Amino acid sequence: MEKYRKALTGWYNDSKRELPWRESRDPYTIWVSEVILQQTRVRQGMEYYHNFLSHFPNIPALAMAPEEEVLKVWQGLGYYSRARNMHHAAKTMMQEYEGRFPSDYAAIRKLKGIGDYTAAAIASISFRLPYAVVDGNVFRVLSRQFGISTPIDSSAGKKEFYELAQSLLDRTNPGEFNQALMEFGALHCLPSQPLCGECPFCESCHAFARGTVADYPVKTKLARQKERYFNYLYLHRSSSLFLEKRGEKDIWRNMYQFPLIETPAASSPETVMASREWKNVLRELPFVVESVYPERVHLLTHQRLHIRFFKIKLEGSILPELLLNIQSDEIDRYPVPKPVENFLLEMGH
Repeated sequence: MEKYRKALTGWYNDSKRELPWRESRDPYTIWVSEVILQQTRVRQGMEYYHNFLSHFPNIPALAMAPEEEVLKVWQGLGYYSRARNMHHAAKTMMQEYEGRFPSDYAAIRKLKGIGDYTAAAIASISFRLPYAVVDGNVFRVLSRQFGISTPIDSSAGKKEFYELAQSLLDRTNPGEFNQALMEFGALHCLPSQPLCGECPFCESCHAFARGTVADYPVKTKLARQKERYFNYLYLHRSSSLFLEKRGEKDIWRNMYQFPLIETPAASSPETVMASREWKNVLRELPFVVESVYPERVHLLTHQRLHIRFFKIKLEGSILPELLLNIQSDEIDRYPVPKPVENFLLEMGH
């Protein structure tokens, strides 16, 4: 174990990427980076990391910001529950910890949105507490190195991998070891085409010795994606756009969008325009359908969204009821889902 630790940390010190959050042990900075990188590649996440900290440089700034501002800063990263959870956790730290990050694992773990992995990362890097991190990179490295075929998406597998990672942990510098293990998976022991020929551990690697690297890690469940069909009505008149706010119990909660007609199955534009929902939005308003854009697909973790935009010019002085009327140059103030953001960019907004 000790030989493995030394070899891994030696590799890390020689090969690690220079990343801004590695220059600090501030738990707030570490927290922001870990949450952003949960579902985001480092290259993309870097810009969001700097932007987030420029808007919310500390816990009080984040706690006092309106939710819409937090969502707007987060816009484009997706998985918006991460931003909402951070906002909630910041408020909790203001109320219970005088605006400071708690310094013990149990208290960190209780904060909204912080699971075992994030709590271990913050505790080990910021406070040198001996808690192992286990993420996708760690699952992959350890399963190949030690030949563990227990499925990583099973309770038994999660327990086995955590216990192994905990036994390997360098308790004198747990943060560095955790980062080394994750970095090795991110840069070297890759999901496909791992750099086995250059691996400092290939002689002791169970999977490499048997030619079964591609078989690890083992999973039992295949995620099933739900198919959904969205039809957005891009209503405009002169310099005005018309938005609605999404509800509380679905994706993109409380964000803004064009009026949406969701159909249970793929539908032709003619079917959508003949629907009751279409009439409920447009009622007796005079309008012209200028364009119907080809369907585009937007992938979420468990959903595949089939999205079509209708560009509709409103004519006359009567405005849609129950919709938010904004000037087109005000759209940047409102957090919108990524597909709507992309479409607005195409329209020159």
